[in-house]
Amino acid sequence: MKISTKGRYGLRALVDLSMNGKNGFPVLLSDIANRQGISGKYLEQIATQLHRAGIVKTVRGRKGGYLLGRPEKDIRVSDVIKALEGPICVVDCVNEPDSCAKTTACSTRDIWTLLSKRIEETLDAFTIADLAKSQEEKNGKETSMYYI
Repeated sequence: MKISTKGRYGLRALVDLSMNGKNGFPVLLSDIANRQGISGKYLEQIATQLHRAGIVKTVRGRKGGYLLGRPEKDIRVSDVIKALEGPICVVDCVNEPDSCAKTTACSTRDIWTLLSKRIEETLDAFTIADLAKSQEEKNGKETSMYYI
């Protein structure tokens, strides 16, 4: 399984939204796009899918923008990847047994099923809150200045 730019950019955008959308203030997609170096039009497409999945919500009006659709601690990385990439599986026969005539008698399918399950478990183990905290720590390390 290879995560596309859609999945990677979507996660980065949600971490940005988590860090910059505090106190219920909506964040403009254009601001996220600028901070993250993502095309605004591409980010709009991603945001539309995240909105459909209930991961983000929109606020209309002059002070409008985007907010997380639920608390950052309740948005798992797996939720985001599924919303943007589809089912988490390394080969089609794992989620679509009818796609292969050898599904029931194939020993390699057992490996793909286990691998898909482990990937999903790993992605389930992290939330947007975890990623935002990690990003804040990384930002703190990058911006440390020492003067003599």
